[in-house]
Amino acid sequence: MAATSEDTAIDVRDLRMRYGTNEVLSGVTFSARRGEVVVLLGPNGAGKTTTVEILEGFRGRSAGEVSVLGVDPTHGDEAWRARLGVVLQSWRDHGKWRVRELLRHLGAYYAPYSTERTRRPWDVDELVAAVGLSEHADAKIMRLSGGQRRRLDVAIGIVGCPEVLFLDEPTAGFDPHARREFHDLVHRLADEDTTILLTTHDLDEAEKLADRIIVLAGGRIIADGSADELSRRMSTDAEVRWTRDGERFVHATQDATAFVRDLLVRHDSGISDLEVRRASLEETYMKLVQRVESGLGDEEAVRAFLRETANQEVTR
Repeated sequence: MAATSEDTAIDVRDLRMRYGTNEVLSGVTFSARRGEVVVLLGPNGAGKTTTVEILEGFRGRSAGEVSVLGVDPTHGDEAWRARLGVVLQSWRDHGKWRVRELLRHLGAYYAPYSTERTRRPWDVDELVAAVGLSEHADAKIMRLSGGQRRRLDVAIGIVGCPEVLFLDEPTAGFDPHARREFHDLVHRLADEDTTILLTTHDLDEAEKLADRIIVLAGGRIIADGSADELSRRMSTDAEVRWTRDGERFVHATQDATAFVRDLLVRHDSGISDLEVRRASLEETYMKLVQRVESGLGDEEAVRAFLRETANQEVTR
């Protein structure tokens, strides 16, 4: 078992998974600190779900070392599982239960695992308010809208005050207001030292929530860093925009700092609305994935990416 420090909630070393001759995961290595929000991105079939299910203890692995809260998930007991939270893509059972009743019932299973550091379960009324279901606390689940049911899914996942929370497409079906409230909840949980591993296809959401983004493709990690770090690595040009004497200008440059400095020297007045725009997360993500899906093949694509990022680190 890989050694883990007290600050490390998830530790994965050389994780491999095969189904017959098909290798779904090939040497995946990463870690997550307590209170860190890590977003796992990748195209369908990249190995995201398999990785998360191994961490949750729902699936075995072919090789490698995995530790979640200091425990190998394949040997996790009920006390260990009580420290985890899981929000699946859908959870539609028990339609005749009322929201408050179901959460109180499920929360009771966590009570024996309460500690001085972590009181379990979450107070039902506080939890209902946290996910925006106070007005529907006494409604039967079958009467909830799709978005309200999704809020309930989140409540079920965090009712035990988890130390590590796994979220699979958590805001699918949320309207913009509900999505913003959920983002606030994620930040609140992270501030309380909950480690969050989230999968999503919403790149805007990933950029807003993630402390770190891990991109999986072809069963390998092809990028690991903050949204800003990834965009800096992949973007050869930055776009500088400014207004002078009422006219709008745009210029692409590899060295935005030097260009802006020279611009301000040449035009010491009259410059306004100055901004530097680097590649968005979506542009960065698409470029990364296209490398792997290109005719190069997975290994050559990953090596090409690593060469490019190494060169940019040297010249920066």
